[in-house]
Amino acid sequence: MWLDLSVTALLLITAYLLGSIPTGYLAALWLKGIDIREYGSGSTGATNVLRTVGKVPAVVVLLVDAFKGVAAIALIKGLYALDLTTIPASWQAWLVAGAGLAAILGHSKSIWLSFTGGKSVATSLGILLTMSWQVGLGTFGVFAIALGLSRIVSLSSIAGAVAVGLLMIILKQPLPYQLFGGAAGLYVILRHRSNIERILAGSEPQIGQSLPQMSEGN
Repeated sequence: MWLDLSVTALLLITAYLLGSIPTGYLAALWLKGIDIREYGSGSTGATNVLRTVGKVPAVVVLLVDAFKGVAAIALIKGLYALDLTTIPASWQAWLVAGAGLAAILGHSKSIWLSFTGGKSVATSLGILLTMSWQVGLGTFGVFAIALGLSRIVSLSSIAGAVAVGLLMIILKQPLPYQLFGGAAGLYVILRHRSNIERILAGSEPQIGQSLPQMSEGN
């Protein structure tokens, strides 16, 4: 039992460290020599990279951030699939959910950036696609429709965050996944507090527009 708990803790820490890789920060530092946290919205996510560094770096950051989520879940599923762990099979869904939350926390509260980071949207999508591809695609579909209608990334991310928990229930995912969907969705929404304020004030920029001044957010 103690060995299983120790291995579980190690896996969750690994998931956190995967999520905490500061992709956007490194892209801005390497390409422009700047700390992206001091520009645009102050976030290290792909949206702020788009506004601050450019389209190609933003796409790369988006893909790498999503892959961090994929890696965190694939690590757990791979260990079970290859029978490389003694952790009970009944723990698998809970461990997958825990690893997902750890990766999300790592992206938004990176140990390498004094516990700052991004909004965890891309990382969450990678997690969902690996956890349950049906939920992942459904969430992306909601995001894409909202983005097409509003052209506001933050609003579309919030719509996707709301959809996650509902899709987990509708598609009858395991209880740990449903709890993950609710918790992760709520966390992403809370990370968009300043965006919500700007949306309500009518000042949230659309794709291609810049923020008038730096504020906490996307």
